[in-house]
Amino acid sequence: MRTQQETDSITLLGQKNVQYGYEYTPAILETFVNKHPQRDYWVKFNCPEFTSLCPITGQPDFATIYISYIPDELMVESKSLKLYLVSFRNHGDFHEDVINIIMDDLIKLMNPRYIEIWGKFLPRGGISIDPYVNYGRPDSKYEKIAEQRFIQHDLAGMDKIDNR
Repeated sequence: MRTQQETDSITLLGQKNVQYGYEYTPAILETFVNKHPQRDYWVKFNCPEFTSLCPITGQPDFATIYISYIPDELMVESKSLKLYLVSFRNHGDFHEDVINIIMDDLIKLMNPRYIEIWGKFLPRGGISIDPYVNYGRPDSKYEKIAEQRFIQHDLAGMDKIDNR
């Protein structure tokens, strides 16, 4: 069980009437300490209702965002991640930029051993865009994992799409 001291930095989880902001807000992200840093394990988040805006037309873009990471000392708290992802609702950027912004923010926040983010954007104008980005800590086995997963990210059924 976690102590009060271990959860003091978590301010959003369990709060009622939390305001949802629709302007990009990376400062809302919160972390907590990984109690199992001695082992590698995956943490995966799926956000099937992600929305951002086209920077040219202002039209909404809908996606499922997949975030998978191997934590080190810190982990992202899920409610703050949800509020962070909602904060893209009025943010205008291309799909590829959105995925890279999320990646940069999460690396800066928690310095994971490995992380990958995949956006599965719904078609608009007859085409869908599915940007994928990953990162493995340099000069470590995670860098090698990142290289392999990057090469194979859309092979062997990993590209199953349920929301289109």
